[in-house]
Amino acid sequence: MNESASISTVYVSPGLSADEIAIAVTVPTFRRPRQVLETLDSLKAQKTARRFAVIVMENEAELREGAAAATKWMERTALPGIVIIAHDRGNCCAYNAGWQTALQHFPKLQYIAVIDDDEIADPLWLETLCATAERHAADIVGGPQLPIFAQAEHARWATHPVFAPPYRDSGPVPALYSSGNLLVGRKVLDAMEQPFLDLKFNFMGGGDSDFLSRAAQRGFRLGWAADAIIRETVPARRVEPDWIRARSLRNGVISTLVEKKRRAGTPFASAKVLLKSLALLGASPLRGLARLLKTGSLSIGLYPVYVAAGRVMAEFGYANEQYRQPEKN
Repeated sequence: MNESASISTVYVSPGLSADEIAIAVTVPTFRRPRQVLETLDSLKAQKTARRFAVIVMENEAELREGAAAATKWMERTALPGIVIIAHDRGNCCAYNAGWQTALQHFPKLQYIAVIDDDEIADPLWLETLCATAERHAADIVGGPQLPIFAQAEHARWATHPVFAPPYRDSGPVPALYSSGNLLVGRKVLDAMEQPFLDLKFNFMGGGDSDFLSRAAQRGFRLGWAADAIIRETVPARRVEPDWIRARSLRNGVISTLVEKKRRAGTPFASAKVLLKSLALLGASPLRGLARLLKTGSLSIGLYPVYVAAGRVMAEFGYANEQYRQPEKN
């Protein structure tokens, strides 16, 4: 069992047969003890014949309310699972701890799936992800995170680029951006260097985008499962203008940092990234105007402007670490 200075095990389901598990569903959690139970309930309701276990990664190493809630849940259910503490703060640390635990504990592992603790999986979520991977020979498959807004009047935000899925149709895709709804094949994990998610993105987000970019650069095939639906709870604060603006700028920063890593070692890499950022910034007012005229939403119109500005700001060391203060995220 996995024990280290940064990872400790809280609970393992009695009689967990590690050799029979083909899929590990990893669930990072931080200060959401009630919401993580809803996530776990949705995993228990999965309709699939595939053998899977759940790994809950508690990233609040002091109060550990999520770990306590998940442990009690596993004690009274038949779904096999493990609860660990990822002692080092940050979402990259939590993901890395869960993936490392899965690889160490399940020798016949075929896939790792990811769902966050503010998300609810549809009953066919896991089966659809796996079937899509097999149908399209994809090494990594993403799916939509459909927003569920805390207030009904906020539903109009569902089409904003911050919340809307990047693709509509299932099949091969050129890029994936989020780990909130993801299936990663074993051979990808065996090939990628550890830690899987770069810790420089720990409190900013984007470690998943960087990981997915590096995997694609290595030649792994990416796919999209439009029917592998996860529903994400969106609190009211996330539709406030300052949060939307901060997230849009952050997306631009991440875009620059990921592209810099992708181009590292190539001629004039930094200059090419900067020139692209400046070109996007110059074009962003026209792109924004086109979106405004199409949607009638000023916020959607401003999105490409903020993203382009974030790309340029990243050149000067700007980093919007939204996860550093979780109560504001």
